[in-house]
Amino acid sequence: MTLTEVAPRRAGFHALRVAAVERLCDDAVAVTFDVPPDLADAYVFRPGQFLTLRRRVDGREERRSYSICAPAGAAPRIGVREIPAGLFSSWLVREVRPGDMIEVLPPSGTFVLAGGAAHHVLIAAGSGITPVLSIAASALADPSSRVTVLYGNRTSGTVMFADELADLKDAHPDRFELVHVLSQEPREAELFSGRLDADRLRTLLPLLVPVPDVDHWWLCGPFGMVTDARGVLDGFGVPRDRVHQELFHVDDVPPEPNRRRSAPTGPASEVTIVLDGRSTTLTQPRDATVLDAAQRVRPDLPFACKGGVCGTCRGRVVEGEVDMRRNFALDPAEVAAGYVLTCQSTPVTSELTIDYDS
Repeated sequence: MTLTEVAPRRAGFHALRVAAVERLCDDAVAVTFDVPPDLADAYVFRPGQFLTLRRRVDGREERRSYSICAPAGAAPRIGVREIPAGLFSSWLVREVRPGDMIEVLPPSGTFVLAGGAAHHVLIAAGSGITPVLSIAASALADPSSRVTVLYGNRTSGTVMFADELADLKDAHPDRFELVHVLSQEPREAELFSGRLDADRLRTLLPLLVPVPDVDHWWLCGPFGMVTDARGVLDGFGVPRDRVHQELFHVDDVPPEPNRRRSAPTGPASEVTIVLDGRSTTLTQPRDATVLDAAQRVRPDLPFACKGGVCGTCRGRVVEGEVDMRRNFALDPAEVAAGYVLTCQSTPVTSELTIDYDS
């Protein structure tokens, strides 16, 4: 994935009508949105991107991001797994019905499929299958591409998109391989019973695919699975630019961010924000994140999780320097090019300019 492959940011929530709600399993649904013709261009998505939804609960604004599971060219459709006591996921899974209106931000995210024939290996666990399904189905549209999906779940009853994955296998028997691994349900082969941890991946991958010849690796799921998979691929000598990852939280509320490790180097910084072609300058304390401080004067700033995971608040530092305390969304090439997560970045220099439009 290169920086040029990232779709440009399009600001602004719009109320979209729910076209369909499909039950995937007891605790998960797929929600399809109806996009009116005048907004069609704004909601064109790349396979692997996500939508950020917004609602008010007890007078407080809540946002959550959910990956798009539809193939390229289809109506935007998200997969949602219910989290116990989740403010957003329980509402979507249990209450939302066709015809309801939901505020939705246009597609975002850099975990996206590039064009061209390739062999893709996608490793997912739980609801991490959502963007993987979009990427796999879209990649298979190229008759020269091959796809291998390794999917971990607790039991067969918790598998999201089981029928759609089976349909892909039936439609592309020579180019699509699907392997289910279940941690709490015995399989005929012991190798497919257990968690997708480092030991299992280290054994499984060479049996399934020619590891050095795979063009793209896609990792999506909980932190432990993603980091284990990255470590295994590093051990096999897979170049890092072939590995793309997206982290999913294990609960509905982002974890508390890591605290700043050093004391602020000065009392305040002059910060300029560029968004939608408009510049705004503010003075902010250096122990506050850019996003939190700038939201007071630019409430239109994009964000979702505020946990350093989704990448919605991504911007590029064009002047000055920040301390980004955690990052689970940007790849090394993006960081080297000056991109930061503003929800995790505090100013270091007296003057700072961040461009959200880059």
